[in-house]
Amino acid sequence: MSETVKIATRVSYGKALAALGHEHPDIVVLDADLATATKTDIFRSEFPDRHIDCGIAEQNMIDTAAGLSTMGLVPFASTFAMFSAGRAFEMIRNTIGYAHLNVKIGATHGGISVGADGASHQCCEDFALMRTIPGMTVMCPADDIEAQQMVRAAYEYSGPVYMRFCRAASEVIHDENCHFVIGKGEVLREGTDGAIIAVGLMVPEAVHAHEALLEKGICTRVINMPVIKPLDEELVLKAAEECGFVVTCEEHSVIGGLGEAVCSLVCENRPVPVTRIGIRDRFGTSGPAGDLMKEYGLTSGDIVQAVLEKLGK
Repeated sequence: MSETVKIATRVSYGKALAALGHEHPDIVVLDADLATATKTDIFRSEFPDRHIDCGIAEQNMIDTAAGLSTMGLVPFASTFAMFSAGRAFEMIRNTIGYAHLNVKIGATHGGISVGADGASHQCCEDFALMRTIPGMTVMCPADDIEAQQMVRAAYEYSGPVYMRFCRAASEVIHDENCHFVIGKGEVLREGTDGAIIAVGLMVPEAVHAHEALLEKGICTRVINMPVIKPLDEELVLKAAEECGFVVTCEEHSVIGGLGEAVCSLVCENRPVPVTRIGIRDRFGTSGPAGDLMKEYGLTSGDIVQAVLEKLGK
């Protein structure tokens, strides 16, 4: 068996920006004094004249990015998820969203896996906040390969985009045949004994849960849903109809994220039971990322238990 490779998707973000920088002179990257952490320093080292450090002034950074987009440039505004989706929400809504400007927001350090930085930095509300902005595309990759393709797709897309990347290293589950498309999910494992729909760091956990369930004679369908908005409605409804129930998995609050998007769609079109695995109306706390994922019920074992409960086993 080959060794498991793990790469933090924030690193993937930095690498993808640098690669795109060589191809497209209209890309500019803005950061809020966190280039080393967000990995936009990779872009800065190659294109210092196209990297703008806005200082610890996230709201100003967003408005600056908005202005640059009106000049025909494609700005990627980068900082931690808590400081982009949270601190700069009004500027994203009123300046970028309302005008439907071509600004890409690269939000790193999303979710509980930020770890020791604690609750003040563990943004588990960003999907919910960004989903409410009309016309905003909201995405979160499962691994390094998907993350790099996502950044490229965001550049090619005309309109505002929010992308969440993780601080913690995540298992690489894709190969070079991966083909990311905005608005589309993918079936990673086939099955009809229940559907598991996951996003971000939870996707490898969902795959491991599928394998553990197979040992019990249960074959679940595993869907990677890297785009929360617009949701791949056809894929979700097909899974609901063919599998009978759905378990959603996200490193985000169960309020307003992938789980609620799936619940709303299924309830209105093809009602089946849905279990949401995520942060249950709690703030985070300080600790190692792996320990926090266990503490908050975000592991393959928790997914297995949810499926077994749905099957009455």
